[in-house]
Amino acid sequence: MLDTFLEALYNKVFVNILIKRSSTDVYIEICSKKGAIDHFQKSFDTTILSQHLLEFVNYYTKESPYFYISFLDISADQGALPTCDKNKLGFYGDISTSEYKCHDEKWTYYTSKTDLYLMEKRYAKIGVDFIFSPYSILSNFFKDKIPTTLAMYVLVQDSFISLSIFDNGELLYAQQLDMETIDEDGDEILAAMEEEVSLEIEQSINFEDFEDFEDDVLKDLDEFGDIKDLDSIENIDEFCNIEDLDFMEDLDEFSKDKYLDEEIVNLAEELASATEVPYETSFNEDYQRFSLIQTSLSHFYNNKKYDSKFVETVYIADGVGVSSDLKNYLEEEMFLNVYLQQIDINMKVCELAQGELV
Repeated sequence: MLDTFLEALYNKVFVNILIKRSSTDVYIEICSKKGAIDHFQKSFDTTILSQHLLEFVNYYTKESPYFYISFLDISADQGALPTCDKNKLGFYGDISTSEYKCHDEKWTYYTSKTDLYLMEKRYAKIGVDFIFSPYSILSNFFKDKIPTTLAMYVLVQDSFISLSIFDNGELLYAQQLDMETIDEDGDEILAAMEEEVSLEIEQSINFEDFEDFEDDVLKDLDEFGDIKDLDSIENIDEFCNIEDLDFMEDLDEFSKDKYLDEEIVNLAEELASATEVPYETSFNEDYQRFSLIQTSLSHFYNNKKYDSKFVETVYIADGVGVSSDLKNYLEEEMFLNVYLQQIDINMKVCELAQGELV
């Protein structure tokens, strides 16, 4: 009774924290009994609880004893499984070191116990009330489509992609995809391409030709003799007019060889440039996302653990602002029907936190 009376006196403050690759976004919403009355948002260039971030949060939470701190789970060791039966969870993988929870008595999402502990310890000064799975965000955001369609559903975050496949409300498959993993693969591929180009350059230039040319020039110089033996300038002029001099022919050949070598060098530079283009385009972030999605879908089709069904449609909740390239890659390379929608992840985390209090 007293709690109800106090709640009527104070507003509720919802603090929602989204940790990204190199920054942290904080979204704060203040609610009365009638609904949201104000909101504030700020980004910090840190991934830890800095003093500035702490002060920002405390400024709003000190106004009410009813405040709730929520996070989006950013563990790389999380996912979702197509069952709530505890005896069947192990069939899909080892989750002995994970916390897990059944969702709507249909499927289970899980995450690393260690990562949960570290987050709670790292943010102990402000407290941690809720840590939401990205799969909860996905199922809530596409709640009008998941129950009635067979499709892939993707949540694009700064460092991760949360991918799931539902068939009329039944989870068939899910995987948490880490952008950092493919960055390392991209570096390895680039290094291999550079090594290949270097080898092609070495094979294109025949260094034996240079050695043969040097021998010929030295031989001609020996036959010509010492320049001091020339009696006069006339002799020199006379020499310069000799058209059939072998040495001049060699010089002409050398000139051609030099031109040829320049062409080889130019070709080598073009080859080197060619390796830069795929890296700048093929390994940009949208291509990385496409590659991860393509590989994950292939895993779904080829792994007998999952009830594989042919996927024709993908719904993407874009939380970072992807370019049209990602949509084009998926349509042109995988022949998928792609529907892309913007999502404010922090606002969706806030909605879930409010739903927990109902």
